[in-house]
Amino acid sequence: MTATMKPVSRVRRLGYVLPFCFLAQVLWGVPGARALNNGLARTPTMGWLHWERFMCNVDCQEDPDSCISEKLFRQIAELMASDGWKDAGYEYLCIDDCWMAPKRDSQGRLQADPKRFPGGIRRLADYVHSKGLKLGIYADVGNKTCAGFPGSFGYYDIDAKTFAEWGVDLLKFDGCYCDSVKHLADGYKQMSLALNRTGRSIVYSCEWPLYMQPFFKPNYTEIREYCNHWRNFADIYDSWQSIKNILDWTSSNQEKIVPVAGPGGWNDPDMLVIGNFGLSWNQEVTQMALWAIMAAPLLMSNDLRHISPKAKALLQDKDVIAINQDPLGKQGHRLRKDNNFEVWERPLLNLAWAVAMVNLQEIGGPRAYTISLTSLGQGLACNPDCLITQLLPVKRRLGFYEWTSSLKTQINPTGTVLLRLERASSTASKSFL
Repeated sequence: MTATMKPVSRVRRLGYVLPFCFLAQVLWGVPGARALNNGLARTPTMGWLHWERFMCNVDCQEDPDSCISEKLFRQIAELMASDGWKDAGYEYLCIDDCWMAPKRDSQGRLQADPKRFPGGIRRLADYVHSKGLKLGIYADVGNKTCAGFPGSFGYYDIDAKTFAEWGVDLLKFDGCYCDSVKHLADGYKQMSLALNRTGRSIVYSCEWPLYMQPFFKPNYTEIREYCNHWRNFADIYDSWQSIKNILDWTSSNQEKIVPVAGPGGWNDPDMLVIGNFGLSWNQEVTQMALWAIMAAPLLMSNDLRHISPKAKALLQDKDVIAINQDPLGKQGHRLRKDNNFEVWERPLLNLAWAVAMVNLQEIGGPRAYTISLTSLGQGLACNPDCLITQLLPVKRRLGFYEWTSSLKTQINPTGTVLLRLERASSTASKSFL
């Protein structure tokens, strides 16, 4: 079957016509699908990506501080290295669309816009690497990028070699302007193989299932064999409604997407928009908590030059990041939804569990929620007892609970309480008290 494919929501935001193109239980003992064999993304990728915050701003004359330019990325790199972001685990500085010149060079290679990137990508990569960081870049499987710059169709090997020569460490590969489902799937596979042939370690971020879904059900086992992470749903916006839409889609499709996630390959619900303009504090807490539960890549899209101490502390919260980066590598899932509350849980290393309780009600004040500990982790999370620590919205040690206990907590509207449950023992009890 052949179908015409056109770009999704990102194009509408740029002013183009919209052309398109567990599970209640954890699956124990079932091996994950075979991952892309490049040794990368053993835990979810962490870093910074320009798109949601800076979009396709190419007017450096009118807006020199926020246009897509070498200057912007050097400033962000400096801050990532000096302000604790790198130390917290955010290591990839990623360029999205609109970095390119309008045409390829005389040898058919992509090139950066010479005015906005006067030193080219190689010089920027060297600078990023000098800060102990890694550089990500953007390209498209089709004839054009979503913003209309040169696409990689027919140039997969040339572009992969170019990126490797420049010192690129991550490729975000979009799916706009691809003329058929076959070309889409083949293109994503070909670029994956081309990247591996370069011999350089390059994380491969795909949007394959996002563009496939209007025509066919994505084969996630196959996608995982070629991609390190993959987008399933529309671009995130700086809004609570956008966060809710992503969580709703994820929970509605968790039976097919949760089992395939694991070391080397992750479902990507899109960027963290914490520190911008559209979310309240409680909603920022919810995004951070649920992205940790979902084992999502943590790619911030914000202005690190102007971020509040509160948002910075949340994004650098080492306990929440530890849940996201847990080496067991199992994605969490929504356990239940009732009375405008949701409970999500995720198994962690050493029989620990992360539990997020979300208050979706958008009217009134904090509401009490009581949960029976026997209902968590297939009844195993607190059996026979456990130590419970609240991590968000503030860290508090709640103490030791027996298996038959219940836990009652207050949750703010659109907010989340994130807990870590660990097996209790006499040794742990003494060290804790």
